Amino acid sequence: MENFIKLLTIGILLFLIIQPLSIERVEVPLIYQLQKINLRTIYSYYKPKFLIIDVQDIDEKDIYYIKKLKENGTTILSYLSIGEAEDYRSYWKKEWDKNPPEWLGSENPKWPGNYKVKYWHKEWQNIVFNMIDEILKYEVDGLYLDLIDSFVYWSENGYPKEFTALQMIDFVFQISNYVKSKGNFLVVPQNGENILYYDISNNYINAIDGIGIESLFFKYKKRIDEKITLNRLKYIQKIQNQGKFVLVTDYIFSPFFDNSQMINEFIELCEKHNFFGYPANKNKKLSDISGALKYFKEKEAK
Repeated sequence: MENFIKLLTIGILLFLIIQPLSIERVEVPLIYQLQKINLRTIYSYYKPKFLIIDVQDIDEKDIYYIKKLKENGTTILSYLSIGEAEDYRSYWKKEWDKNPPEWLGSENPKWPGNYKVKYWHKEWQNIVFNMIDEILKYEVDGLYLDLIDSFVYWSENGYPKEFTALQMIDFVFQISNYVKSKGNFLVVPQNGENILYYDISNNYINAIDGIGIESLFFKYKKRIDEKITLNRLKYIQKIQNQGKFVLVTDYIFSPFFDNSQMINEFIELCEKHNFFGYPANKNKKLSDISGALKYFKEKEAK
């Protein structure tokens, strides 16, 4: 009897261990998660076409799940802010709190701990390239570059817009050349699509492999003004027409109210435009997987 109980206990434990791997994974276009990342959970339950993560939030043991996700056809991009410095990163020096370098600007009031940078300064660019070296050790497929639209901020704070735009274009161009010299890595900027207005030589559009867009169709409970969406689409579709992919994250899911109609409309709009969409949780923290992914499962079941 004692042996039977032991065998039964072992059997139950084995079942609990392997059970998640036997669940049919839901195919989704995109998952975007930067904090509290559990790659095992993502691998066990989902088959995302694209996955955006912050590799500084994972452990080296998670490389196993990066490999498994890639084997399942997932393209994995690692987040990297190139337009703001973050005081929780490894490069941050405590002395900057009282004696900031010349290139370090004001703190972002919406995101405490994030500081605008004059990204054309060599010291900041060297920090970014060192970060890239660290990121690529995790065997991701490429970079997801945030704060491209910092060029707008600096144009409103003492610098000509043409200068700030061209400096950002040159920086992304340098990053692209650097990572592609190391392998077949992707470069995907987030937002700032109107920088194409200044991309006369096509250096920017040729340097990138796709683009990520936030709040394109909806934000929270509201549809974004159609004129704003159409103006953004003008640039986005120019990128798409060059054979590059488009990732769209709208912050619209909440467990506290039913906005299923909006989420389904978002999914349909992304499909209509051949975009890879993620209906994210509306808190914008990207610290958990959106509950709206269930709508893809329901769509699959129909």
